[in-house]
Amino acid sequence: MKTGDVMTPRVITIEANATILQAAELMLQNRISGLPVVGPKGELVGVVTEGDFLRRGETGTQRRRSRWLEFFIGPGRLADEYVRARSRRVEEVMTASPVTVTEDTPLNEAVDLMERHRIKRLPVLRDGRLVGIITRANIMQALVSLAIDAKASPTDDAAIREQILAECDKHFWAPMPNAVVRDGVVELWGVITDERQRRALIVATENVPGVKVVHDHLVWIEPNSGFVIQSSEEQARTQASSRNPS
Repeated sequence: MKTGDVMTPRVITIEANATILQAAELMLQNRISGLPVVGPKGELVGVVTEGDFLRRGETGTQRRRSRWLEFFIGPGRLADEYVRARSRRVEEVMTASPVTVTEDTPLNEAVDLMERHRIKRLPVLRDGRLVGIITRANIMQALVSLAIDAKASPTDDAAIREQILAECDKHFWAPMPNAVVRDGVVELWGVITDERQRRALIVATENVPGVKVVHDHLVWIEPNSGFVIQSSEEQARTQASSRNPS
């Protein structure tokens, strides 16, 4: 899936010479938390977000430091903070040269950029021109849409087992379990060396179309001590057998 498949094509923008008040009102009216900033020719020059308005003189939230700390910070950074807290124009508080993507950028790369730069939105460009924006909300919408559209294709037990083993074989963390399948009910057997592998194997199994229920018989062997721990399901079964011997 590509960025162009999930982006919002109609973008609300603001001009660089607009006021802080105009930007804040525009965000509130449209219930958005950020705006691409455009120059006189409509070119993208930055992004302004609600985070840029947190430290403002109007609300009394500008940074306050002791004199000795200001001495170590230096006049340049202090002057920059003053501008961001007191300036009335968007261009003074926006993030210039924002991170961008194109319509053909794979969605996983867009997500990587958001995580790496700790941002919530990416302007989408085509030949340098703004044609859309992708946000975390767009990715959540895609998730919901794909989950609704995904339909479990009818399949037999042998095919279910094959898909479970194939999924486990893809991942370094996954030991190869023994999956016994009957009428869509999966019994997972095998040995794990980290308790977190248990949940991951169960999730991998649950995601295979046609799986109805997963029963956990995986045994955890602690590598350092060799201590053996059964699954909670097996422990409950053992306790029930001891209380009601046949």
